[in-house]
Parts: sequence; structure tokens; C-alpha cells
Amino acid sequence: MVRPAGLLDPARRRPFLDQRRPSFRRRWQQRPLWVRLGLSLVLALACVLLLLGLAGSPDPSSPPSTDSARSGTTVSSPLLRQRSYLDGITDAHNMTDEMLSAHSFSRQLMDQISLAKTYIVAAKEANNLQFVAELSAQVRREQSILAHAAAHGGTVKKEDAEKAIRDMAMLFFQAQQFRYDSSVTIMKLKGQIQSLEEKSKAEADKSTKYGQIAAEELPKGLYCLGVRLTMEWFKSPELQRKFSDRSPAVQSNMRDNSLYHYCVFSDNIIAVSVVVNSTTLNSKHPEKNVFHLVTDEVNYAPMKAWFAMNDYGGAIVEIQKVEDFTWLNASYVPVLKQLQDAATQNFYFSGSGNRGTPIKFRNPKYLSMLNHLRFYIPEIYPELRKVVFLDDDIVVQKDLSDLFTINLNGNVMGAVETCMETFHRFHKYLNHSHPLIRAHFDPDACGWAFGMNVLDLVEWRNKNVTGIYHYWQERNADHTLWKLGSLPPGLLAFYGLVEALDPKWHVLGLGYTTVDPASIKEGAVLHYNGNMKPWLKIGMEKYKGFWDNYVDYSHPLLQRCFMH
Repeated sequence: MVRPAGLLDPARRRPFLDQRRPSFRRRWQQRPLWVRLGLSLVLALACVLLLLGLAGSPDPSSPPSTDSARSGTTVSSPLLRQRSYLDGITDAHNMTDEMLSAHSFSRQLMDQISLAKTYIVAAKEANNLQFVAELSAQVRREQSILAHAAAHGGTVKKEDAEKAIRDMAMLFFQAQQFRYDSSVTIMKLKGQIQSLEEKSKAEADKSTKYGQIAAEELPKGLYCLGVRLTMEWFKSPELQRKFSDRSPAVQSNMRDNSLYHYCVFSDNIIAVSVVVNSTTLNSKHPEKNVFHLVTDEVNYAPMKAWFAMNDYGGAIVEIQKVEDFTWLNASYVPVLKQLQDAATQNFYFSGSGNRGTPIKFRNPKYLSMLNHLRFYIPEIYPELRKVVFLDDDIVVQKDLSDLFTINLNGNVMGAVETCMETFHRFHKYLNHSHPLIRAHFDPDACGWAFGMNVLDLVEWRNKNVTGIYHYWQERNADHTLWKLGSLPPGLLAFYGLVEALDPKWHVLGLGYTTVDPASIKEGAVLHYNGNMKPWLKIGMEKYKGFWDNYVDYSHPLLQRCFMH
């Protein structure tokens, strides 16, 4: 094989090999091919530079130059000239021709500087500060030689470069004796990267844990509001009569399909009030809006008290509690049946630690029947034909009446798709290694979002979507199809039955990420999905204002609970 010009015969490096440990050959052969090639090139370059420096250096026994003797001047150290030379460098200087020369001192100097910087890093890791100082001084010396040549538009002078190259080569040889080679440096850098990754992961886990805890806690103001509303309800017969003595016309309107019906299932009074308030204030015909609210027994009385105290542009508000739906029991609802199982209880309530279930899987909302009530809407409202389902963490900015005239083309649901990013495709929510999922669903199918959904209840009943939901929920008793939440079973139950809506109808992400301001301005519904809800202290300040606009903080009860 023809050896490239400038490379030395490997046999000439025998003296270096003799100084290494006897096991070098074995360790050398065990290294990857790319490491051996890289080290060979580095050692060859160092040897070439060393020999060139030794060959061009003056004989110590020869007399000094007569020119220098006659001039009587002394040559100042390059280190002393460094500052003035570097100050004169401009970007206009171009050393391309010099660098392309076969005998370029500039290229040798720059190669040595690059290699020296690598050795400096390794020496710092080994805490060899003296060697770091020597290498750094030599780097500055060679940099000043290059700077001087660039500032004066010429080439590097032989008399300036040869001693610097030879001195640096000697330091490289010393670095090899310290074993500051590329493989050692790479291993150290890998160790540092791994350590930083572990620290980063630990901090991310802490952040997730504390954020989850903060999201699950009931703020003091909301607790206070619930207590005071409960007191007002039970001491005020007038408030109670507003719900018990409703006229036949109002009761008829609750099932009138010519009106606009909205469903909200929540135990958060102030959040539901924002949904109702923002919808009616932005509605062209607020008196045609009917809100069907379902809460739990704890919040049933305070929820009724709040909506009895406040008027929302003539809109009708119906309030029920989930405990009254006696047909939702363990014999019919798979989720309730699974919650009676010891394995499921252990899955959700296991202790923390490496062997426990991650904290995000143990969020109480995933166990709440209010979270799964959305799959029973046709049975809760058997007389209705079309409704709009709204989550309690949304704000309405536009009139939503056009949603009730959208053609769903025979589909059951109208929803905004969320597959603009790969994160929101089916394979991110479902376990596609499971044969059932792999056989029935496309892993790259586009996901969609709950929070603002148009539901054709006639088609729902015809296609038995609730039955499909039950089928998949029962198959997931061991949590192998998906881990948590109501969206994964929703993706399965409504698969092939979703009509894509214009993204302007539903803008997501205000509870966990940065959202395009233009999308927020044009959005009909803003969704604070994520842990950073607007009623929590951890909520994103830049988006809280959209929600606060629909909270009447001048209300006496809000003044007492949120201002004191």
C-alpha cells in the first residue's frame, strides 16, 4: 500500500512503543477500528512535527548569528507581542494560499493549537495544573506567531515557527506519557454527559412530581367558596325555589332540540362558571343556550347556589349529581368494576419509588366517574339529538352556535385533530406492541382532543359507541393497552367516526406550553389542558388574563374567599 507523503514509517515509532505497558498490543487490538485510526493519525502527526522541529533547529554548539550580534538587539518573546499583534488583526486577511502550501508552517501551527486544546481539557480533568499552564502558554505563543503573520499580510517566518513547533511537539510527547489520548478524553466526556443526563432526569422527575401535586391540590379560595355557598344554599329557601319551582316552559326548553345544548361535567364551581359566562357573553343569542351541568354530591348544593345567585343572559342551567345516576354501577360500567379490583387499586395507589406507579398515573381525576361520564351522554340525555361537550378548563371567545349546523357527514363526533406533531398520533397514546391494538389501529392515525366536541347523539346510538367503549375498557383491565386517562379509550371508541373541524374552533396548550398568539386571537375556544390551570398559582401568567376576564371578582363571596 502506498503511504501518503509526510507519514513516517511505523517502524520509526518503536522507541515510543517500548515505553508502554506490555499489554498495549492486546488493548490496542481490542479498541474499535475508528479509534485506532484516529490515534494513529494523531501520533503520526506529532512525530512528523517533532522531527521537522528537530531537523530545522540550530546546533547548540554553533555561534550565534552575526546579524543579531552586530545589531545588539534582543528578540522579544512572542508572548510579549501577543496583545499588540492581536489588536491589529482584521477579518479581511486571508491565509488560504499559505494554508494550501505543502510546506506551510501556518497549517502546522493551527493543527498543533487544536490538538493542544484537547490535551488541556484532559489535563484539567486530571488536575495537572502545571501541564495545563505550559500547554496554554505554548498555545498563546503559537497564536501570537499566526497573529503577527496575519497582521502583516505575509507568511509565517521559519525562524519564528520552528522552535515553537518543536516545543509544542515535546509537550505532545509528554501528554502521551500522561495518557491524554483521544480515547481517554472521549471516555471522560461520555462520563460527564451521562452524569449530566442523570441529574437532568432527576430534576425533571422532581418537577413533574411537584407539578402534579400542585395541580391536584384544591386552592384555599375554591374550598372557601364551596363552604360559603353551601351555607347560603341551606339557609336560603329562596335560592332553593329557583331550581325546584321551574316553570313547565323552562323544563321543556331543557329538551328542546332547536336550542343550543352544552354539557359540562365538573366539581369546580368557579371553572364551570367561567365556561358558562364566557359562552353566553360571546353568544349572539344567549337566551337559546342550555347548559347541562353534572357534578358530585359534595359540590351539588354549592353549584346550585352559585347559579341561582347569578344570571347568564337568560341562559338555562340544569344541574345534576352523578350519584343520582343509579344505573351507572359496577355491573354496567367497566371502570367502576375495575376499581373494586385489588390489582387496579394497587396500580393507582401504590407507593412512590422505582417499584411504584409514576405519580402522574395516580391522579384522582382518572378514577373519577365525572371524567368518564362523557361516554354516557346519550343515556343521560335520551331526548337530545346534538350537543357540544365542553371541558371545565376552557374559555369561549366566539359565538359557538355555528357548531350545531356543521355537517358531520355521518360521523358521530366533530373534533379538532392534534397530529401536527408526531406526539399526538395513536402510537403515543396506545401500546401498539399489544396484538389487539396492532391488529385494529393504525399507529400513525391522527389523534384529536377532548375539550370541545360536537356530538351527534343519533349516530352515537346507531353505532353503539358506548358499547365499543365498554369493549375496549374491559380489555384494558390489566392496563396493557393504555395506562391512564379518558382520551385513549376515546380514540378507540370513536375510531373512524370523527369529522375533523377547523383548528380555529379549539386552540389547545395554554396549560403546559407556548401557543401562537395569532391562534389565540382567532380561536373560538381556548383550552388550558395540562397541569397549569388558570385558577392555580402554577398557572401560566401570560394566559391567565383570558380566563380572569370572565371571573367577577367583585362578587361578595369571591371578595371574601379570594381577596382576604
